[in-house]
Amino acid sequence: MRHWYHIFPKNTGLSLYIWIIFCVLPFYFIFRSTSIWEISVGVAITLLFFAIYWFTFNSHGPLVYIGLSLEFIIHIIMTMLYGYVYFALFTAFFIGNIRSKAGFITMYVIHLVVMVGAITAGFFLNYTMFLNQLPFLIVMVLGVILIPINRYNRLKQEELEEQLEDANRKIAELAIIEERHRIARDLHDTLGQKLSMIGLKSELAAKLIEKDHISAKKELQDVQGAARNALKEVREMVSNMKNIRLTEELAHVEQLLDAAQIKHKIIARVDYPSIPTLIENVLSMCLKEAVTNVVKHSQAKHCTIKLVETKKDIKLQVADDGIGNLSEKEFGNGLYGMRERLSFINGALLIDKQSGGFKVDIAVPKVIRQMEEV
Repeated sequence: MRHWYHIFPKNTGLSLYIWIIFCVLPFYFIFRSTSIWEISVGVAITLLFFAIYWFTFNSHGPLVYIGLSLEFIIHIIMTMLYGYVYFALFTAFFIGNIRSKAGFITMYVIHLVVMVGAITAGFFLNYTMFLNQLPFLIVMVLGVILIPINRYNRLKQEELEEQLEDANRKIAELAIIEERHRIARDLHDTLGQKLSMIGLKSELAAKLIEKDHISAKKELQDVQGAARNALKEVREMVSNMKNIRLTEELAHVEQLLDAAQIKHKIIARVDYPSIPTLIENVLSMCLKEAVTNVVKHSQAKHCTIKLVETKKDIKLQVADDGIGNLSEKEFGNGLYGMRERLSFINGALLIDKQSGGFKVDIAVPKVIRQMEEV
């Protein structure tokens, strides 16, 4: 909502009091006249100018340009009759508020031509009066040239700053949403494996509790250990302090496959210390998700894990001899999470579904590592 005090410009280098002086100053020029008729006309025209200025200030669309045209006419009349040219500053400030580039340029040029033409004509009509205020006329001409441009650019800058602030606010909101999704994926990947192990161990302990108390006790101890590890990982994840090491994750998935009674073979030919942390974290999470899906869905008896480093990339393969006909829907959030994580490091994911097994191939380029070395 606009208020009356918004008529006066803010942050233009001119104080409110100077603009008030410009409001009072025309009456000084008017009352220098000796004719009552000229004084009455001058006061009426001045009041009319402020009324039109107020009307224009609160208008939109074509009415703005009509109001400015009337202000130009009043400016010419006041210049010719009373030598008062300072209404041009009010009009100049208002022209700077026009948001349309075409409208701004048009009104700016017309205003400049009208002002220069009126002053030039005034010199011919009353040379002495205009010559006495020549320094002020020069300052006013500079003001009419600079004030609209300064005001227009300032408003554009404020508009861009508002858009930037709005964009930053939206980015912050999206970042919060993305962080929630990331936490959800991490919880799924971290707890899913451990809970699967706990479930398998618990079932096995239930079967052994009446037949083999010692083995059942050992399985329950494994359940306790897995629960403690899960709690520890959740705490570390929440505190954002966890970097998942591939060596640790290989040991974890080996435990999971043992618990599921799936025979496995792990082949690892990589230089672990040279793998960038980001790539190692992503590969570890993908390995965890792939093995978790083998245990949950594949019904496999054998699983092979290969982790190989070549000159160009690091390759991870998880293959099983299970049912091999899982759909992406059955693969669930895990496949989506793996693809999303790999996209951050330009990794590729290939799923090979066959009747005789299921194979996940992951390849991550070593560009990040090369950049770090440079």
